[in-house]
Amino acid sequence: MFIQTEATPNPATLKFLPGRAVMGEGTLDMRDSTAAEASPLAAALFAINPVSSVFFGPDFISVTKSDGEWQHLKPAVLGAIMEHFMSGKPLLDSSVKASVDDEFFDPADADAVSAIKEMLESRVRPAVASDGGDITFRGFKDGVVFLSMKGACSGCPSSTATLKNGIENLLKHYVPEVQSVEQM
Repeated sequence: MFIQTEATPNPATLKFLPGRAVMGEGTLDMRDSTAAEASPLAAALFAINPVSSVFFGPDFISVTKSDGEWQHLKPAVLGAIMEHFMSGKPLLDSSVKASVDDEFFDPADADAVSAIKEMLESRVRPAVASDGGDITFRGFKDGVVFLSMKGACSGCPSSTATLKNGIENLLKHYVPEVQSVEQM
């Protein structure tokens, strides 16, 4: 088994590509070892000090560290990922499903929300996934779009610039009702 790695814009996060489906559909963001108990792979990764966050995407795993150097941490992470996939264990306990965030918006804004979601799905999410993260629509109120950034994008130094200079400008251009974008 060959696992590729890619740097992300977040220097604390590295993206691991095992060459096979990870989540298949959906994503799962685990920010502590308690949440990781739902996944044998996440539990193994959190057992490696200083792993602080694990994110499962459709075909990748993003691992965030709290300190240390990737050159020392990367072999242990690669070993845990390889061991998991070679063991044949499931990624998640059967009771765990991909995350689905609750949404809020006024039904009168349904057309604007539909356009926002289409822009996010077609233009934004693929780019964010290539950086080892995910972004999801959470709500729309008074011209403000609320988004949730996950994986490598959560806590990334450039996430504010991505939201304000990239996503906000894109949405304002195509959806006139949008006045600003905020992270939840």
